[in-house]
Amino acid sequence: MALDTSIQEKVNEWLTQPGIDEDTKQQLRLLQESNEGELTDAFYRSLEFGTGGLRGIMGVGTNRINKYTVGMATQGFANYLKQEVKGEIKVAIAHDSRNNSRFFAETTAAVFAANGIKVFLFEALRPTPELSFAIRHLGCNGGVVCTASHNPREYNGYKAYWKDGGQLVPPHDKNVIREVEKIAGLDEVKWTGNEELITIIGPEIDAEYIKMVKGLSVYPDVIEKQSDLKIVYTPIHGTGIKLVPQVLEAFGFKNVHIVDEQATPDGNFPTVVYPNPEESEAMSIGLKKAQELDADILLGTDPDADRVGIAIKDSAGEWMLVNGNQTAVLAFNYMIEARKKKGLAKPNDMVIKTIVTTDMIDKIAAASQISCYNVLTGFKWIAELIREKEGKENYVVGGEESYGLMIGDQIRDKDAISAVALLCEMAAYEKNNNRSLFDKLVELYVQHGFFLESLISITKKGMNGQKEIAEMMERFRSNPPATLNGAKVAQLLDYELQKGKNLLTGEEWQIELPKSNVLQFILEDGSKISARPSGTEPKIKFYFSVQAPLENKAAYENVKVELKGRIESIIQDLNP
Repeated sequence: MALDTSIQEKVNEWLTQPGIDEDTKQQLRLLQESNEGELTDAFYRSLEFGTGGLRGIMGVGTNRINKYTVGMATQGFANYLKQEVKGEIKVAIAHDSRNNSRFFAETTAAVFAANGIKVFLFEALRPTPELSFAIRHLGCNGGVVCTASHNPREYNGYKAYWKDGGQLVPPHDKNVIREVEKIAGLDEVKWTGNEELITIIGPEIDAEYIKMVKGLSVYPDVIEKQSDLKIVYTPIHGTGIKLVPQVLEAFGFKNVHIVDEQATPDGNFPTVVYPNPEESEAMSIGLKKAQELDADILLGTDPDADRVGIAIKDSAGEWMLVNGNQTAVLAFNYMIEARKKKGLAKPNDMVIKTIVTTDMIDKIAAASQISCYNVLTGFKWIAELIREKEGKENYVVGGEESYGLMIGDQIRDKDAISAVALLCEMAAYEKNNNRSLFDKLVELYVQHGFFLESLISITKKGMNGQKEIAEMMERFRSNPPATLNGAKVAQLLDYELQKGKNLLTGEEWQIELPKSNVLQFILEDGSKISARPSGTEPKIKFYFSVQAPLENKAAYENVKVELKGRIESIIQDLNP
């Protein structure tokens, strides 16, 4: 089958362009001979620079992550920085443990330097949150981290940051995208020159970052008493190994066990299918070690160490993986409660969560008279709100259900390093009171209501995938269900139209958040269902949250079964 003419033209352009290296051209010739389907996929479009940057499969072609697509993205970002900043421009660059991440980080550094921009490049792999910290600490105007977070091994990516250490938000996100799209060819990229503008950084930033994290500790005296808390930690072949053991040592924990099989950074992630602590399979080796050692807590971080998953023992002594909502509940509550007890709370304290994260956090905050703000999904929106409230309100903690926490305002992206340290401090605090984190979680359910959450993700494959998902959203938008699991749908929140509507009274109101293609159904019994399509792939996520009172600890299992049944019935009725 002959290649599409436009694709053939792009392939010929790469084969004849002097700027493309011989190795890339050789790989292209091989694809021409042996894999036309792969060649078509590699060139049928240009890899899109989205609001979060680039993410894609590594390989040759315009629709792949490689030296050339990374270089063009960097040139666009550099052009925008030069428009926005008067005088010296500085950027910081980091990368994770993925294959080629170092090469992409060095390529990024070279292009920035060639554009006359001062570059601080980490000497080796580092966690993403340390990049956010470094941007602020070094007074940079922006930054880049080469990572694909918890995607499978064949992926890599490029996340762009602004001077506050947060990922790009309006107007900068769209403006950078515009500049990147203007780069028509490789000859528009400045590849070399001004190498003296690149400064290698490392241990000195590590030391400052560790000092910052140590400053977040609320009860160092309790850790002193519980320094032998038995901790098992797995970096899942990622960057966490560079800082988590050091931070735990700085906190005073002396009984830390690293999962050896997953301790070495390795972009092939040889022991897992997905290097994601949200996946039980990725935590299974750590869980086995925690069981063997009869540990107090197991923690795992993803390759760029911005997400954390934990496991604890329930009241029967059985190990359970804690989901992102439950971890957030424990973390938010500790930072509110412990700071209050210690006399560190301020009257203008605030916490921030995303609209798809458990509303149990709102109840915990309200019980302590603390403002709890809800923002769109993504830590860039949490960072933006902190910036807006700076000097007026005091940010304490933020988080979302997808295993991300951001404690303190010295960084502006999710940070699994500080989260690991504080979660271990929480476990030590409970142990010091002869209790476990599980005991604490159930106690919070008794106080504020038992909230149970679940998530399903639906992928629609093929060329019509995105269209099918758009039609599904349109169906829910124009014809919302009247009841789900026997409960009336009381409210429809449409974040795309920025409108809320009471379906029982007809009352309407404005939603004061940026536009986003998210729909939420609020039922009369307090249940909440959110539908959110992915912006980058033919996938849609449905988030379910149900709640019921919990009279006492003894009723936990029965109420849990009842709530699980409720979610199953809602899914059946919704029929996504």
